Amino acid sequence: MKLYQELIEALDAGRACCVETRLAAAEGDMRTGLRRRLTELVPAHDAKGRLTASVTLEEEDGALLVREPVLPRERLIVLGGGHIALPVCAFGAACGFEVCVVDDRPDFANAARFPAASRVLCDSFENGIRRLQLTPFDYVVVITRGHRHDADCLRALLPGTWPAYLGMIGSRRRTRGLLEMLREEGFAEEKLTRICTPIGLPIGAVTPAEIAVSILSEVIAYRRLPEHGDPGRCCSDTDLERDVLQYLAESTEPKAIVTVIETKGSTPRGAGAKMAVSPLGQVTGSIGGGCSEGAVIRDAVRIIGTGRYRIVDIDLTGDVAESDGMVCGGTMRVLVEDAALSG
Repeated sequence: MKLYQELIEALDAGRACCVETRLAAAEGDMRTGLRRRLTELVPAHDAKGRLTASVTLEEEDGALLVREPVLPRERLIVLGGGHIALPVCAFGAACGFEVCVVDDRPDFANAARFPAASRVLCDSFENGIRRLQLTPFDYVVVITRGHRHDADCLRALLPGTWPAYLGMIGSRRRTRGLLEMLREEGFAEEKLTRICTPIGLPIGAVTPAEIAVSILSEVIAYRRLPEHGDPGRCCSDTDLERDVLQYLAESTEPKAIVTVIETKGSTPRGAGAKMAVSPLGQVTGSIGGGCSEGAVIRDAVRIIGTGRYRIVDIDLTGDVAESDGMVCGGTMRVLVEDAALSG
């Protein structure tokens, strides 16, 4: 669909966007009651002055206005293909990152070793970093096999575009010595102090999998919490998955689109989550599973081919949630629309 194709192109070009949908009423004909456009993302300041971008639903001139922020692809760049890199890659991909692995050893840098990675480069670390062309939306994990290679990575990283996160593994003594060496080489103190090292949250991790959890926990904090990283960096709490956007941009089959546009309390998915539903009830993406999702799927199947849309309220509180066997206790509002006319 054209709008989603344009959105993917914008994201691939590194532009943050906002999908703005204006609804004349809570239910109606898409030709006359729904207007959608792609705009530049304008982040808002929260109560503490930090930049954030959230899905919003508000009334404006008698209509309902939904704004969905969409940030460019977020890559997890893993420099070093050793034993810790294996769970970091797997867990990072499961968290929605586009994982890229760089190592200079063919036995460690190959697609068979990292099936979850979107890209594996067998090259020097300096060349790999140059080939990847870092952006402010990248998250870089330096976990090479030695002090010398860590230094090579930092020498290539520090002069370039600063990523959303840069962490380096190593003991406090070892990393302190490496940073002091780089200071003596003339690298700016302001950048050196922004490196997260020793890498990861201090959870007492020992095994490679535990260390990977520690690393990814810190990466996610930088991804989601505005207080981490640069003050001018925008964080988004949208629950949108890139794979669903890609599917909507490429698929020409009849379908309905379900989007979570508002949540209150505890819900299985957050605002921004999307799901595409085929005429047979097959889904791409999810808004949380369970009986509540099943009911929305039935609504979605019925709306395919009608050229209509409607907002559906899902109640996960009290007796309703208990009867469904769910532990959530909130409410969700979802927009269900016939994809044939959605963009």
